[in-house]
Amino acid sequence: MKTSRWWLTAGLTAMAACSALRNDQPARVLVSAAVSLTGVLEQIGAAYHQDTGVCVSFNLAGSDTLATQLIEGAPIDLFLSADGAQMDRVATAGRIVLDTRQDLLANQLVVIVPADRGGTVIEPGDLTSASIRHIALGDPAAVPAGVYARAYLESIGLWEAVAGKIVPTRDVRAVLAAVEAGNADTGFVYRTDLFNSRDVRLAFEIPLDEGAEIYYPAAVVTGAPSGVAATRFLEYLRSLTAKTAFEEAGFIVMSADS
Repeated sequence: MKTSRWWLTAGLTAMAACSALRNDQPARVLVSAAVSLTGVLEQIGAAYHQDTGVCVSFNLAGSDTLATQLIEGAPIDLFLSADGAQMDRVATAGRIVLDTRQDLLANQLVVIVPADRGGTVIEPGDLTSASIRHIALGDPAAVPAGVYARAYLESIGLWEAVAGKIVPTRDVRAVLAAVEAGNADTGFVYRTDLFNSRDVRLAFEIPLDEGAEIYYPAAVVTGAPSGVAATRFLEYLRSLTAKTAFEEAGFIVMSADS
């Protein structure tokens, strides 16, 4: 398998990081999570380690990349996706424990511009303006945020008009970086990404009743190296500590019976 050596390296790195925190860890949990969860998950993981002594390490990337890694056999304990379709791919491959799957969070799609840019984009039609040459979004063929963005633009009849301006990226954080650097005039990201940069500003939000329903499903991985510990950390993601952190980061926390 072509990814085996990469995963051996990644596993050793994660273990070394845990050992640096404490030498007598009772367990370690390795979580593959959508890159849009960067920051808040690290905060929650640190709180969990402090509460339980269990070290949680994160493999953060686009959900499509993470799903592919899992399908190819990556030794992960818990998967948090930014897209139900990517979780479905992993489920079809038999790589998640089906009765642990749950919708954990929800998000909203927004359009951003560089913080120093004037009001050139304030509504969807502005994306067709000649002054807007590059529109960054996650790869619309694979990255969840890009799939959502394309579906929205198609629904309002703008996709064909802007398709030639699209700059596909590997994930939403790459969109954020492109707009921050001025390499894109505007971009589609999640509402929560606005909390991670002072160099971009909100142009407009995609109304919840017009955009895609953006849910973050989570599930324990089949054959997880630390299955019991993974289940406990998934339960912790429903705790008041985690709920508060998610909400402060801009996420909508779903009820356990959603």
